[in-house]
Amino acid sequence: MEMKVEVYDTSQELGKAAGIQAAQLIREAIEINGTAYIILATGTSQLETLKQLVSEDINWSKVVLFHLDEYIGLPVTHPASFRKYLQERFISKVASLKAACLINGEADPQQECERLETLITAHTIDVALVGIGENGHLAFNDPPADFETETPYLVVNLDAVCKQQQMGEGWFKSIEDVPQKAISMSVKQIMKSTNIICSVPDERKAIAVKNCLKQEVSNLYPASILQTHANCAIYLDKAAASLLYDQAD
Repeated sequence: MEMKVEVYDTSQELGKAAGIQAAQLIREAIEINGTAYIILATGTSQLETLKQLVSEDINWSKVVLFHLDEYIGLPVTHPASFRKYLQERFISKVASLKAACLINGEADPQQECERLETLITAHTIDVALVGIGENGHLAFNDPPADFETETPYLVVNLDAVCKQQQMGEGWFKSIEDVPQKAISMSVKQIMKSTNIICSVPDERKAIAVKNCLKQEVSNLYPASILQTHANCAIYLDKAAASLLYDQAD
């Protein structure tokens, strides 16, 4: 199946469409299997998608949540904490989930990776919501990304472009405040998901979108691996898609 790419006028329209599609897939998984296993991303790219998702009619008591990545050593009270993000923008806005398997960036990193591995490898993920970073990263797998490891969660170093993005989006006051390391879901673990929905708004992502969708698959453009997934839908706004097509298109 060819990767589906949809372009919308605004980030709000993008998020609504992505959220509606995600909800439909979650409902189908519950109907077929009794439980839906999902992965949620964080950051500004996911705001509109999650806003739509929490408004959907879903039996959340049959949903198990995993999340993509978390900074190492960052308190859950910090504005940039992804656990805080998910608690405020998702978990607190839906009925009680069956389980929420969040990454504890304040725990021993290797032990936390092993704990999460035990949890996630017991299940098949039905729906993964992801984004694409300004450097083309998928989760915190910065280029050159490891496409080969089977380990579900990794300790990774954040590159300069990634850290600049986090500061630029307003999560940190200075580049020095951005943690050096994070725990990230691996590329292979993300790709094991039955369905992937990728939401990418904003012109600052346009170069990364072009590289990841138009270039050959390469770990220098980590999200280019999505080209090989059987059920992946990319939702863009016009700004993020602005370099994909010739001006005559």
